[in-house]
Amino acid sequence: MASAVSMKDVLSCPAHILPDVTLTPMDPDAAPKYKPPSSILIIGAGVFGLSTALALTKRPEFASTTSITVLDRSPDPGVFPARDASSIDSSRIIRPDYADPAYAALASEAQAHWRQTDPASLGGEGRYTESGFILASDSGPMEREDGSPTGIAYAKKSWINALALAQREGRPLSTVRMLPYSQSIAKMSGTGGEFADWGYINDASGWADAERSMKWFFEKVAATGRITFANGTAESLETDDSTKRVTGARLKDGSTLSADLVIVAAGAWTPTLVDLSSQAVATGQVLGYLELTEEEQAKLEKIPVLLNISTGFFVIPPRNRVLKVARHGYGYLNPKPLAKPPSGIPGSKATSKLVSQPYTHLDNSALSIPPEGETALRKALRKIIPWPELQDRPFSKTRLCWYTDTPTGDWIIDHHPYWNGLFIATGGSGHAFKFLPVIGDKVVDCIMGKCPVEFQKKWKWRETQVTETPIVTQDGSRGGKIGLILETEMNQVQT
Repeated sequence: MASAVSMKDVLSCPAHILPDVTLTPMDPDAAPKYKPPSSILIIGAGVFGLSTALALTKRPEFASTTSITVLDRSPDPGVFPARDASSIDSSRIIRPDYADPAYAALASEAQAHWRQTDPASLGGEGRYTESGFILASDSGPMEREDGSPTGIAYAKKSWINALALAQREGRPLSTVRMLPYSQSIAKMSGTGGEFADWGYINDASGWADAERSMKWFFEKVAATGRITFANGTAESLETDDSTKRVTGARLKDGSTLSADLVIVAAGAWTPTLVDLSSQAVATGQVLGYLELTEEEQAKLEKIPVLLNISTGFFVIPPRNRVLKVARHGYGYLNPKPLAKPPSGIPGSKATSKLVSQPYTHLDNSALSIPPEGETALRKALRKIIPWPELQDRPFSKTRLCWYTDTPTGDWIIDHHPYWNGLFIATGGSGHAFKFLPVIGDKVVDCIMGKCPVEFQKKWKWRETQVTETPIVTQDGSRGGKIGLILETEMNQVQT
């Protein structure tokens, strides 16, 4: 059963005091006077790109003198973003449950928008559902051998921050309830699954219909009348070596788009345009969808979101008789050569001539996930929802969702250190979608030299290091096997 808050279990928090999760805005007087560019090109119409475009239209500095173009590789005219973008899916988790207080506070800020459920708001018309969320983990040590946090460390720190947010938002602390045993997790889950050893439930978290939310957001951006949208795939950045300036983008059809400021927000495709060696890598994550009966839908639609942070497996309540089970894991790498090398710092040595690149159902309409992934999803489903009638039911659809992973799970939101006129907004690491209502404002703050204090070190550009060690996100939120190669796994026989 759910446990009342016991401050003795609050992870040895100093003096058992809940942390301050309020963001500290940068002193506006500390930033230099900003001179806006006359034209901006945003490459990518996903979460970072669309949110940034909308934020730009609201800032007086960019009010009327700056033209803004959003370029997206979507092959369907007028459709933004592309149908294989990571943000286009049936559902995404909306939660302020973070081990890092800064992200917890920012997620809480975003959630205030998601909770506005009138039809004219992002969370309206069923786009957001506050179902509750069980964040759980396997038992074990708080650190790995390399000193990085484990899933149990992530879960317990998240619990502390969830309690702090409940207190700050004026909610009863009982809305965040500890589940100290596998049996209490099973009882609260609504499925009977003992899928983890320790966890908690946060009543104030939930999930969003991702595809419908992105459609709503795109329409809101388009309605400003300030944005020009263009379909086309950027193959490389145009540069002027004499001024060390990025001047635009060259498309695969040979045409070019020019701008005074180029913002690369291309998600998992960003490393194909900008050299992010040792900073970010594209990883493919597995998703499976199961068709339900009306009776099964009725039994499962009221359950909370269920996640074992140690293994990375999660289930989101179904809608329209479709259940999604997925893995937030280390993912698959897909190293391939590029037709043109990504823009980097002259003289620096890239880690490899190969760059992991997304491979999706738009590249191959018959694409399915590797046997390893399907077997793992099936095994996880048996633990999370141990119902005999679901165990051998085939997936009606599977999909690879592509993350842009960084070593710490922090994003990269910064000016390029060498190329003038180039700004990077990427590195979502599988957890950016929930920030859709607010991340664009933070990107524009960073463009103008006003990055929030708590994120100045987290989001900054990091010097490229020559290393053969693959990038692995080790923030405690991942599970699975490290270093899986997509092509190798696709050729394996399912067991």
